[in-house]
Amino acid sequence: MFSWERLGQVWAKYSGMYIGGLGYTLLVSLVAVFLGLVLGLVVASGRMLTLSPRENAAAKAVKMVVKLVCTAYVEVFRATPMLVQVFIIYYGPGTLLKVASDTTMNRMFWGMVAVGLNSAAYMSEVIRSGIGAVPGGQMEAARSLGMSHWKAMQHVVLPQAVRNILPAMCNEFVTIIKETSILGMVGVTELMFNAQSIAKQTYVFLEPYVLAAAMYFVVVFTLSKAISALERRMRKSVTR
Repeated sequence: MFSWERLGQVWAKYSGMYIGGLGYTLLVSLVAVFLGLVLGLVVASGRMLTLSPRENAAAKAVKMVVKLVCTAYVEVFRATPMLVQVFIIYYGPGTLLKVASDTTMNRMFWGMVAVGLNSAAYMSEVIRSGIGAVPGGQMEAARSLGMSHWKAMQHVVLPQAVRNILPAMCNEFVTIIKETSILGMVGVTELMFNAQSIAKQTYVFLEPYVLAAAMYFVVVFTLSKAISALERRMRKSVTR
């Protein structure tokens, strides 16, 4: 049975663990989304490669291989559960390559890598759709001015695509905050892991999880409202 008194006692004694776990959750989420954005841009660029009749056979073959690898990466990571990916990365490369002598930092690093790789698969599709929403005439106009394909992407297409994908990027950050709870399965001391630890220490199992849920709700609800306000502001700026 739920008890407000027990909930207050748990918070009074273990508030430091909750706040520390939330800090790790936000840190992992920020790094993972940044990694996902950078790698997602690379993957999206690879998937959008086009073959030119003027290119030689070797260049065409390289482009086809890059496109195939990027497509396979996206399909694999989108078609398998994140928990499975975390286990494979943590118990695979994570056990073979120790990036830090401290066990906690090593777990944090590989947890970030696993979540970042998963995020990149979804971010690549967001970026690809954002670039696709930019009128094709923009690229043609830039190329007619003498810009190379990559310069046109950097200075003309991508700045316009950012407006299209910014809300989706923010939503991905919110999603990652919730999904990092699975990193507790490999010992990353994020919010959910600390809630489980408190429940095991106190033999009180409902109230510690209610507190964790409340903290997730406050963070996610606040960010969701901020994203909604940003979307409304962007729509208004477009219609002006």
